[in-house]
Amino acid sequence: MTQLPRPEYPRPQFRRDDWLNLNGTWTYVFDFGKSGHQRDFRNASGFADGPYGGEIMVPFAPESALSGVAHTDFIEAMWYHRRLEVPVDWNGRRILLHFGAVDYECEAFIDGISVGRHWGGTVAFSFDITAQVTPGSTHDLVLFVRDEVRSGEQPGGKQSAAFRSHGCLYTRTTGIWQTVWMEAVSEFGLMDVQIVPDLDGSRFVVVPIFRALKPGLRFRALLKAGDIVVDRAESVATTGVPAVLAVQAPRPWSPEDPFLYDLTFEVVDDESVLDTVEAYAGLRKVHVDGNQIFLNNEPIYLRLVLDQGFYPDGIWTAPSDEALKRDIQLSMQAGFNGARLHQKVFEPRFHYWADQLGYLTWGESSSWGIDVTDPVSARNFLSEWREIVIRDRNHPSIITWTPFNETRGGAGHPQHARLHIDAYDLTHDLDPTRPVNDASGYAHVKTDIWTVHNYTQDPELLSDILKPREDTGVWRNVPEFEVAYQGQPYIVDEFGGIKWIPREDLVFAEDSWGYGEAPQSLEEFYTRLEGLVDVLLDYDHICGYCYTQLTDIEQEQNGIYNYDRTEKFDIDRIATIFTKSRE
Repeated sequence: MTQLPRPEYPRPQFRRDDWLNLNGTWTYVFDFGKSGHQRDFRNASGFADGPYGGEIMVPFAPESALSGVAHTDFIEAMWYHRRLEVPVDWNGRRILLHFGAVDYECEAFIDGISVGRHWGGTVAFSFDITAQVTPGSTHDLVLFVRDEVRSGEQPGGKQSAAFRSHGCLYTRTTGIWQTVWMEAVSEFGLMDVQIVPDLDGSRFVVVPIFRALKPGLRFRALLKAGDIVVDRAESVATTGVPAVLAVQAPRPWSPEDPFLYDLTFEVVDDESVLDTVEAYAGLRKVHVDGNQIFLNNEPIYLRLVLDQGFYPDGIWTAPSDEALKRDIQLSMQAGFNGARLHQKVFEPRFHYWADQLGYLTWGESSSWGIDVTDPVSARNFLSEWREIVIRDRNHPSIITWTPFNETRGGAGHPQHARLHIDAYDLTHDLDPTRPVNDASGYAHVKTDIWTVHNYTQDPELLSDILKPREDTGVWRNVPEFEVAYQGQPYIVDEFGGIKWIPREDLVFAEDSWGYGEAPQSLEEFYTRLEGLVDVLLDYDHICGYCYTQLTDIEQEQNGIYNYDRTEKFDIDRIATIFTKSRE
């Protein structure tokens, strides 16, 4: 029997007991002619031998080796099928079908009946399938997927719009790429709970959202530090009305001490517990004051690495939960205190390990691929970005939101400015507790943090470029296309990218790529790297950096580690460089 892939609970910050992992072998059919609806593919039981003749290992995308398919040409439409058995003891509760992420648009069918549609390729969603299933019975689950990465209207991140990977664009991801699962929930269960840490007030504020309400329903919240009960709260169940949990002798979450409090939420009806959810939270504060970022009211220097979250065998999907944890550990071993999660929305299990290990991150979207001057693209982006922020805002390890990356194209167009302002305002409406970096690098329109990208390879020249001038102020990527700098924290959130290929057999392709001219020797690499870092540390107006990048990815070979996560360098020496502090 094949071992179930990715068996761990997919949503560690909102856990219930009754759930069923649906990963494993499904059947599929590509729909290159986009005629599956006309051929009635949604009614899988109507086909004795097809069309679902292929097998695919979910949750791995069909482009990946781990899926068992490894089809790397464009897949603009496809269909999945599996038999779905609903446990008999789930009778009387709502049955939810969850998808961790499906790229890009999808529609699910139970026995040929549509149960829901979703747009957005990087975030979780669910469909209530109670009316279409019978506990104790078996049903046909079909999922239709459309993924037109070349349309210019959907976010795609670093997925190549050309047949082959090239430059900093890589193999595509289509369809299911995170865990699929079911759970049974009370009709009056919780849909979500926003957890707001208030370090200055020594408390957590928790805001519940219920599936439905009725008279007599109550909400309970229990806060624990290990085995010690810290506080309890109970109130009439009301969506959007907060409960407050006080913390005596608070223990802040930080990279040095990533302490997490445990939370239990209950929905109670006349002392009968209808729903129980286990969660956790970190008591920490992030804010901006002048040109400095503060963590727990202390200035922090950010030593970040660019992490794009690609894997040789899984592409966007980590082969295991341990692989997610190991990526963070490798980064910390190299001297970084966090990562800019670049052009990909990382799965909740990654954020769980970042929370556990004290690893600071910037949450970003996969914004590349859209036309930032197009209203349809804007509509697609904003709806997905809303879901991203809501899904991840309870994680203490995320300290900044970055909706966009490098949006010079279209800068100056009214729709470009409107989209950036809308994304900034929407982010603060959903989560006012974190700063927003509207567009990493450029072009800034409305932002709490000022970021620049500079891949100059000569430290002396980089120093001259970054030196503030009396007439023009700090260096900016595209001053003619963005608003004026207003004294925000200034971070070089992409630099380095030094190409280095240790051995000829590690060359991924003829178009192996990195920034600038590759060093001629390993010693030259270390010297250049240290020189670039020293430049950034020398300037008082710079309060952090992000080095490109954690690992090689396909033909882009400028990582600290090889694509398979083996070492390229003396990691102790690398860590000595990246842990240097200002004199």
